[in-house]
Amino acid sequence: MMEKIRKKNPMPFNLPRRLQRMGDLTYNLWWVWNLDAQSLFKYIDNLLWDEVNHNPILFLQQVQRPLLNKAVQDLYFLEKLDAVVEKFDTYLAAKETWFKTTYPDLEDELIAYFSFEFGLHESLPVYAGGLGILSGDHLKTASDLGMPLVGVGFIYKEGYFMQSISEDGWQDTRNYYLNFDEIPVIPLLDENGKPVMTSVDLPGRTVFARIWQVNVGRVELYLLDSDLEENSPNDRQLTSRLYSNDLDVRISQEILLGIGGVRALRLMGLKPKVWHMNEGHSAFLALERISEIIAAGKTFDEAAEIVKENNVFTTHTPVPAGNDQFPIWLIDKYFAQTWPKLNISRDQFIDLGRQAQSWGDSFVMPVLALKLSNQRNAVSKLHGEVSRGMWQWLWPGVSKENVPITHITNGIHTGTWIGRQMNDLFKKYLGSDWQDRADDVEMWNNLDLIPDHELWAVRKHLKRKLTIFCNERARKMWKSGNYHPIQVVASGVLMEPYSLTIGFARRFATYKRANLILNDYERLLKIVTNERMPVQIIFAGKAHPADEPGKLLIQQVYRAVKDARMGGRLIFLEDYDMNVARLMVQGVDIWLNTPRRPNEASGTSGMKAALNGGINFSILDGWWREGYNGKNGWPIGDHVDFQDTYQQDQIESRELYETLENEIIPLYYQSRSADNLPNEWIAMVKESIRSNAPLFSTQRMVKEYMKMLYLPATENIIENKPVKTKKGG
Repeated sequence: MMEKIRKKNPMPFNLPRRLQRMGDLTYNLWWVWNLDAQSLFKYIDNLLWDEVNHNPILFLQQVQRPLLNKAVQDLYFLEKLDAVVEKFDTYLAAKETWFKTTYPDLEDELIAYFSFEFGLHESLPVYAGGLGILSGDHLKTASDLGMPLVGVGFIYKEGYFMQSISEDGWQDTRNYYLNFDEIPVIPLLDENGKPVMTSVDLPGRTVFARIWQVNVGRVELYLLDSDLEENSPNDRQLTSRLYSNDLDVRISQEILLGIGGVRALRLMGLKPKVWHMNEGHSAFLALERISEIIAAGKTFDEAAEIVKENNVFTTHTPVPAGNDQFPIWLIDKYFAQTWPKLNISRDQFIDLGRQAQSWGDSFVMPVLALKLSNQRNAVSKLHGEVSRGMWQWLWPGVSKENVPITHITNGIHTGTWIGRQMNDLFKKYLGSDWQDRADDVEMWNNLDLIPDHELWAVRKHLKRKLTIFCNERARKMWKSGNYHPIQVVASGVLMEPYSLTIGFARRFATYKRANLILNDYERLLKIVTNERMPVQIIFAGKAHPADEPGKLLIQQVYRAVKDARMGGRLIFLEDYDMNVARLMVQGVDIWLNTPRRPNEASGTSGMKAALNGGINFSILDGWWREGYNGKNGWPIGDHVDFQDTYQQDQIESRELYETLENEIIPLYYQSRSADNLPNEWIAMVKESIRSNAPLFSTQRMVKEYMKMLYLPATENIIENKPVKTKKGG
């Protein structure tokens, strides 16, 4: 059926002939991590580029025709356009990619990557947080490496949610409604011009989902959409928003993602050899694959063994309560027709995901994924230790150390998160191809070639850029007339470009302890209002709409932000998204992270800050336990897990204040050279970049997935013959 499916860009633009290729660029998210491509739109109309939230499709729909005509007459612009288009075409047509040269025998062995959310760019808001950002970075890096990978997920018409903070600090939410004519999605149509649809059977009805395609460089991402006339009003809402608390909706979504996603790939004529479940939401895909093999004549046990061999499962949750689980009665409701088709009993089916809980048994999605995968990983070294302890009961008689769950520490996609000026600096001193070698430890040893004054100039520029953003956002709030003056002040109107700036931006879950720095309020007040050495702290983040404790945390932080005694040096940026995140990780001096160890599976925001010259100040949890080397930042606490959370908060908050007062602030303000450069601070900035940038790049991460998980899964299905690998892979 593949050849009968139409995949044509909608191209809703009326562009001058000379600018037609700009339309091609907009429908491939390659531009997201290529700053030269973004600069084309900014050059034509910088104000509009910001107004449309950096959405090139909306930009080309709204830009004034005289500005396009002016661009056609601008030789400098046309040269830039031609250079970007040539770079884009060369990228897509490249033959000698890392994957093709390292694994020449695997060029046609497709990897399917399933995730509940994909964070690719702020103009496509179908993500909630870290899991989605990681998924997006995984796809971008697979594209850069030339990996034969395809993504499967949902397109959420109402996105996650948009956030505003009321005068008293309460999180208000409103939905964001996607206009499909304004986002880079390609409708897949059959030979009759009708949407290509997959389907799944739910109790008493069949639910359909159309398939949209998003081009992510060389990688294709397929997103399912249930908003169709063929479905009931309730079923049309299945793909409306992320992370519903309604268990019927949640299990229906996960059936549609796992089972419907497999069927969608079959409709496309695709035959993946490796199936990667990024978290347990898509674990039902294993059941669909088993069903296919049983239909071909195998028994359930035979089919399950075949499926296990090339399934990969990544767990992200170190807290048992954070894993998706369903009551047994709900499994009976949705799968009573399934186990007869699998030729197993009800109890055998339930046992695939059964976990005993204090309130009784439940069906747990990671249990299903773990049982039906032979390749399993956590997302940091400490998280691997925690996960092996959490799931040890699945392997009776096996010691914790030998539980078959490895770890691959998360990373970040360099091109997406690097600041333009920092990128130019690295090009100058590390080589124009430095991003292609982001995981090369030796390359980063050349960082000392960068003169201190040039690095400091870039750091100051990035902080000014963040300051201007906060000031302008506050100005717009003030002009709208819809905000109380205290809300305007809280949003950063008094932010200063030269004060030591700390950033804290997280999902406001209670274990992340956004309020730890407020533990000794009077002490914090003295720190931030010291006129000789002032400190400003920027907070940002959302709480799930159903997370009342998380919303109370926001309120507590916000009340401190609007305390007049703080002098406007505490700031809360509402409606945290990828744009705000990018500005913060590029612009702050210190990245603060205070999770209650060992609940942070990995975290990636601090990696992004480190890449841009920010220094981490964090609990030794997640990735920072591996990243901290004694001279590239500061720890909070020790390698200790507390039983008494009150004691933990007291000890760690006290250490937080002491480190700020005695080490961080003096180093920033007092260690100045004759030319007013903080040379010791800059030395730590360089050490932070040198030690963290290569180790926490998704280039390293995705290569490890290939070597440690994808390759073993692939070897299992190529006639049991080892795959040839070139040295250096």
